[in-house]
Parts: sequence; C-alpha cells; structure tokens
Amino acid sequence: MQPRAPRRTTWVLRGLTAGILLWAAGLTLRLFQIQHARPADEDRRIPGQQRRTIELPAPRGKIVDRNGRLLAVSVVRESVSVDPRHVPNPEQAARIFSEVLGLDYAAWRDKLADLKRRRAGFVYVKRRISPEESQRLRQLRRRWIHFRPELVRQYPKGSLAAHVIGAVDFDQRGALGVESALEAEIGGQHGRIEVVADVWGRAVQPLSLEPPQPGASIGLSVDERIQYAAERELEAAARAEGCSSASLVVMDPHTGDILALASYPGFDPNQPPRDAREGWVRFHNHAFSVPFEPGSVFKVVTLAAAFETTSLKPETIVPCGNGRIALYGRVVRDHHAYSALTAADVLAKSSNIGAIHIAYRVGESRMHEYVRRFGFGQKTGVPLPAESAGRVRPLRQWHKTSLASIAMGHELSATTLQLARAVSVIANGGLLVKPRLVLWRQQADGRLVKTAVEPPQRVLRPETAFLMRRLMEGVVLHGTGKAARLEGYSAAGKTGTAQIFDRQLGRFTHVYNASFVGFAPVTAPAIVVAVTLNGTRRYGGEVAAPVFRRVASEALRILNVPRDLPESGPEAPPETDLNDVALTEFGQPVEDAGQPETPAGAAGPAPAALLTGLLAPDFKGMPLPAVLARAMALGVAVEPVGSGIAREQDPAPGALLPPGARLRVIFRP
Repeated sequence: MQPRAPRRTTWVLRGLTAGILLWAAGLTLRLFQIQHARPADEDRRIPGQQRRTIELPAPRGKIVDRNGRLLAVSVVRESVSVDPRHVPNPEQAARIFSEVLGLDYAAWRDKLADLKRRRAGFVYVKRRISPEESQRLRQLRRRWIHFRPELVRQYPKGSLAAHVIGAVDFDQRGALGVESALEAEIGGQHGRIEVVADVWGRAVQPLSLEPPQPGASIGLSVDERIQYAAERELEAAARAEGCSSASLVVMDPHTGDILALASYPGFDPNQPPRDAREGWVRFHNHAFSVPFEPGSVFKVVTLAAAFETTSLKPETIVPCGNGRIALYGRVVRDHHAYSALTAADVLAKSSNIGAIHIAYRVGESRMHEYVRRFGFGQKTGVPLPAESAGRVRPLRQWHKTSLASIAMGHELSATTLQLARAVSVIANGGLLVKPRLVLWRQQADGRLVKTAVEPPQRVLRPETAFLMRRLMEGVVLHGTGKAARLEGYSAAGKTGTAQIFDRQLGRFTHVYNASFVGFAPVTAPAIVVAVTLNGTRRYGGEVAAPVFRRVASEALRILNVPRDLPESGPEAPPETDLNDVALTEFGQPVEDAGQPETPAGAAGPAPAALLTGLLAPDFKGMPLPAVLARAMALGVAVEPVGSGIAREQDPAPGALLPPGARLRVIFRP
C-alpha cells in the first residue's frame, strides 16, 4: 500500500499544473481578444465608470500683422484635477496646492474633505497653470494628481491692437474684435477621444478618436509698427488733455488697407477685466463703434459738393456776416468776424458762416446725396463686431436749419473710420474705397486665400478731388491746421471742433470733440490719418493736428515713402488762429425768424436771414485784386471771369442784388 502514496501525489501535482496552465492560457487568450479581436459591440460592455470621453480642443488659428509679426497664438497649458475619493489625506493635498499653486489652504482642506465624504468623482483644482507650476507638481509623483492639457490664447504684444484683435472668453471662444467676428474660421472644430480609464482615472486605452480641425490663420492689414506709434501718440495726447476717449485710424487711400486702428483707453487681452469699467472699455472701440458729431472736418464734404454741383470756384467771394448769422431763432457765431472770404479761405480759416452760405448754394437734396456718397450713415463693412453706421437723418426729417448745421458737421454723427474713408476720396482722386482689415486667410491644409480689393465707387470727378487736395493743403499751410505740418513732406487736411451737447442741461458745453483728418504727401498721397479726441477743452488744430503730425511722420518713414520737400520746412507763425468751433445760441428770436422754410431739394436762394439785399457796386476799371478786396469788405459774392481790368459786370452798377445772387465781373487787358 505504501507505493501508492507517491503515485497519488504525482497525479495531484500534475492536475494542479494542468489547471494553472489552462488558466494562464485562457487569460492570455482573453487578453489577446480584448486587444486584437474585440467585437464591434465590446465597447458598450465596458462598465460606465471605466469609460471617459475627453474633448480635444482645436488650436485657434494664428493672427499676424501684414508683415507676418505674431499678434495672437494658442499655446498648451495644463490644468490640474483630482478624484477626491482617491485623495489619501485632504490636509496634505491642500498643503501641496497651497504651496505650489498659491491656493487657500483652509478652503481647499475643507472642500476636499467634503467632496471625499460625498464620494464626488472629479474636481478641477486649477485651470491652465504655468509651466513652472506643472513641473513642481510632477516632481511630487502623486498618482492622485491628474494633468489635462488645454489650449490657451496668448497675445504676445499685450495691449497692442487689442480692440482690433479682440479677446477670447474662458472657454477660448472669441468674445471681442476679429476673434469674435471670425470665430467660425479662427476657432476650428473640436475633436474628441473616448478612452478606458483605470481606477485612478488615468486613460489606459483609447476606444475611438475624432481628431480636431485647427482654425484658419488670419493676416491683418495692420502694421504693428504703425499701430504702436498710433497708440503711443494717441494715449499721450488723451492723457495730457484729460479726454474721456480717443481714436485714430491710418489708412491706405488707394486700397483701403487699415494700417492702424487705435482706441483709447485700451486693455490687455491676456488679463481678465479688473472691474465693470474695464469691461465697458473692451466692448467700445471708439474708432468704429462710437459715432460723434464731426464738426468742421465735414466742411470738406460741403465744399466738394459745391464744386461738383454749382459754379463755385476757389476764388469766389463768400459773405461771412462779420462773424454772426441768425437762422430761424438760432444764432450761429464764427470764431472770427470775417466780413467775406474766398471759398478757398472758407475751408482754410474754417468759417462756419461761409460754409453755411455755400451749403445753401448746393441745396438740401444734393447736399444729402453727397453726404451719402461719401459713405456717411452706412457701415464700412470691416469684419469687426458692433460697427456703427453713424447717423444721417432722411431728408424728410430735416428741419429749417438742418442744412446749415450739416454744412459745419452738426446734426449728423460719424465714426473716425468713416472720416478716414471720406477723406480718402479726396486723396485717391474721387473714389470711395471699402476699408480692408483682413489681407488673407490660411487654412489648416496650407491654402492661402487672399482677400480681394473690392471695386471702388466714383464719388467725385478727378478734377474736383485734385482741387480739394490743393484747398486742404491750404488748411495746413496758412489755415487752422498749421500744427499738422510735416518735415520733409507736404500735407493736407482739415481740422474739426464740435461742441458736445449736454442732454441733462439741454445746451451745448465748452467741451469738444476735436479732430484732424489729413493725408500726405499731397501730390501722391500714401496715407490718410484721422484723429479724434473726445472731451477736450481745446480745438482740433491745437490738440489733434499735432497727433497727426507725429503719427504721419512715423508712418511715412516706416513705409519708406520718398520725401517731397526740403529737410526743414518753415515754422508756423506764432499768431496762428486754431479756433474752428461753431458757437451756437438757441431760443433767441430774430427779425427773420418767420421766413418760410426752404423746400426740401431746393438749391437756393438762401433764406433772407442769410443774405441782405445790396446794391451792386461799380467795379468797372478796377484790377482783379482791388475788386476782390472791395467785394469782401462789402460782403458781395463775386464771380470773376478772365484777367486784367474789370470791363463789364452783371448785374449793372446800382442794381439790387437779390439774396444769394453773385455779381459776375468780366476782366480783360
């Protein structure tokens, strides 16, 4: 019987060995089946707590300036999370997060303890930590600390062009500027991955993948260097004058490319708003979303319309009423008591009364037409959110004095971008161009799609535009814009100072919207610069024209535009009169207040309140300079023909000159 015991033991051992081998073979087969031969519906049999779906954010497209300089880019940052059920010691975890991440120790100790007690499965500790914080946490080698990569938008230039580029919200979606307006293109399409997670919540095996589609990169027309100069000079002037806001646009008058678009105050899109005021600042781009009454800048439109639709010439004498005019219960005062000026000097000296006389020659209907032709009351179409069209009332809503108000830039509103676009009509020879902010788009596959330059619209005859160039150069040479003179370049422009109306007090104040819009060089304009300072107590020629000078000088240098003047030009005389504001008084009845309203669309004559009938003086035998001097002194509008000595005139000497009439004088040797 004893020999049987070893045999039985042998069989037992053999059985155990065979069982172990079969178990191992089955396990190996199952592992192979899971990894390589899993049926299509196997994913659905994985317990729900082991499956995780992770969103894969799409990288937003880059934003660069016209020369490829980086303005906005997406970078990877890690976020920290934990599963409170696996946190061994809430006090220890809170101490780590306090020391490494700068979080409140007591708050996180209590929070983690509470979540652990309630068996919560996930909580973010801190989103988008710095690379230094990430490295310190990883060195601790705590399995219960999880890291999740996230994309974060960064703006390498800080506040530069912030109102143009915009910003993203916490979910990395465009909230302002180009980031918002072109979200569908820049944002791309997010992907997703489904994984099997281990007991610690870490992904151990992918189940399915939808890769993200990166967003398109955008090339802006903005030049970073010009933008920097524009923001620097605008902020310096606004702070010096105590302005509530300010804006500046630099534009290529031929293509419409916006080389700089600045709005004050600015902000840093890398940082969240500090308070409600900064949040308001972010949503108000004063260059294109906040319109204002432009004031005397608008006289450019008034005179251009007159040269197009009437027989007005630069040398035509225009009565200026010795600095005062009464209109239907409203008194308008000029900044200087001119008796009369030539049409050219009406612009150069910025005479409001002269501009009113000229507007009445044009008439309401044609004036309204040219206001619209120049693009006012219409959005420019730049790809930015919240652009304002400004305000131009329909002709049927004009009042008795609307034509006079609009002649000097009141009773309508415009943006700084609209002013730059309007003056570009003069600079480029009479064409209304569409401002262009996006030069190209580059898709994820590398395809580059350029933005076409839209065909411009003819607004003025070329000869009218060239004439206005010469007259606007006179504003800089011997008018209210002398502070805009450039060294080495000819320049042209127009000042503007509009009184701000206080709605609570119901009257105009002595606080102004001060503007200057100009271009350079005069013979071959390369840039248009529009500057507006809101809430200043000085005039456009004093505060806005110097900003134009500094920004235009820098832009012309950057663009390598050849000089067209000697190195050092003549200095402006110290007695320069830069006052171009229209002072108004309401509610005071005047003797002609009962004059019937001019019918809409009428081109003249002006109401009797504008011109008082005079007897035609005798100019025969007088040379042209003497005729112009005497006509100016008498307030008579003269249309000279020819040169030499006055030989004929119509009406004849002694005849009654009706309101609005001009005396035609023929000169011959």
